[in-house]
Amino acid sequence: MITVYGIPACNTVKKARTWLDAHGIAYVFHDYKKSGIERSKLNHWMTQVSWEKLVNRAGTTWRKLSDEQKAAVIDANSAAELLQVQLSAIKRPLLEDATGTILALGFSESEYEKIFSV
Repeated sequence: MITVYGIPACNTVKKARTWLDAHGIAYVFHDYKKSGIERSKLNHWMTQVSWEKLVNRAGTTWRKLSDEQKAAVIDANSAAELLQVQLSAIKRPLLEDATGTILALGFSESEYEKIFSV
C-alpha cells in the first residue's frame, strides 16, 4: 500500500491525489496537520533523500520563518527539528511504499506515469 504524506489544502497534494484517483491507484493519506510526523520517519526519509530536498524552501511556511530560524537549518538534524514543528515546510506530497521507500517527492505527472507504469 502506498502512503501519500501531505496537507489536504495544498494544491500540489490535490493534483497528486486527483491523478492517483483517476488512475485507480489505492493509497492511504497521512495528513501532517492532523497526525504530525515522527522524528524517526523524518530521519528514515533523510537516508533516502537529502535534507535539502525534504525542506520546502519555496513555500510560504519557509518564507515566513525568521532569518535566524532559516540560518539554523544546516544539516539533517536541524532540518528534522524544524520539520517536526513546521510541518508545512516538508516538501509535499511525499509518496512512500509499504517498505518505507520514497517513491516520489513532489508531483510530476510524467514521473508518476513512470513509477506506476501508466
